[in-house]
Amino acid sequence: MSLLKANFHYNNKASRIFVISDSVGETANRLIQAALAQYPNLAPAEIKNFPFIDNESDLKGILQDALTENAIVASTLVNPQLNRIIEEFATTKHLRHIDFLSQMIKLIQDQTGVEPILRSGALHALDEGYFDRVAAIEFAVKYDDGKNPKGFLKSDLVLLGISRTSKTPLSMYLANKSYKVSNLPLIPEVNLPQEIYQVPAGKIVGLTASPNYIMKIRAERVKLMGVNSTTTYNDLERIRAELSYAEELYARLGALVVSVENKSIEEVAQIIEQQLI
Repeated sequence: MSLLKANFHYNNKASRIFVISDSVGETANRLIQAALAQYPNLAPAEIKNFPFIDNESDLKGILQDALTENAIVASTLVNPQLNRIIEEFATTKHLRHIDFLSQMIKLIQDQTGVEPILRSGALHALDEGYFDRVAAIEFAVKYDDGKNPKGFLKSDLVLLGISRTSKTPLSMYLANKSYKVSNLPLIPEVNLPQEIYQVPAGKIVGLTASPNYIMKIRAERVKLMGVNSTTTYNDLERIRAELSYAEELYARLGALVVSVENKSIEEVAQIIEQQLI
C-alpha cells in the first residue's frame, strides 16, 4: 500500500454552510467549492442558499437558524447595515462567519478614494442576460406556491390559480425568460395574504380552465397517488366551487384571466407576454 493511500481515509464529518446573498449567491458558492476541494476526505458539505436577502427580519431569522445548526455563515452582501447585523450577531453569539465582499470593497476604496456603488449583483452586469435568467429562476423557486408573501410585491408577475392550473411550470418557463414570477394556489377556505391586494392589477394573472378539464387532470393525479375512488380533490362540484371563488377574486383584483385548457405552457406564456409585458 502506498503512503498516500495509507494516509487517506474517508471522514464522515460534514461541513454545514449557510450562504447569504442579496443576489443569487454564485460568488460565495464558487469560493466555498474552491475551499472544500482542499478536503477530499470529508463527507459532502451541507450547503443552504439564501438568495435575495434584503431586509433585517429575514436576515436575523437565518442567522438564528445557522446558530442552531452550528453552521458556518458565508455572506456576499453589499448593504453595510445588513453586514453590521451579521458581524454583531457573529461576535456576540460566537457564530463562524466570513464576509467575502466587504473587506475587499473597503481596501479598493481606501486605495483609490472612489466610493463603491454598493449595488447588489453588480458583477452580473457583465453578462446581463444569463445572470438575469439565473436570478429569475432562483426567485421563482423561492416564491413558488406562496411560500413567502413578501415575494408578491417584488414580482414582475404574480400567477394565481386553483390546483392543477400549471402555476409552477408556467412560473419556471417565464423565469427562463428572465421574468421574476411568484405564484399562489387558491383555496376557498384559506385566507389570502394581504400583499396580494397591494400588487398592481397589471402584474396579476388569473389562470383558469373548465371544471371537467380540471377534474380529468386531478383524477389522473389521484390515480398516481394510488387512490382509485373520487375524493374531494377531484369532485366536480368542489372544482366548480373553487373556480367560482377564483373567478370572483380575479374580478376584484382586475387580473388578466387566461385559460390554460388544452394549451401548452409556451402558448399560455405568449398570451401573458402579449397582454401584460
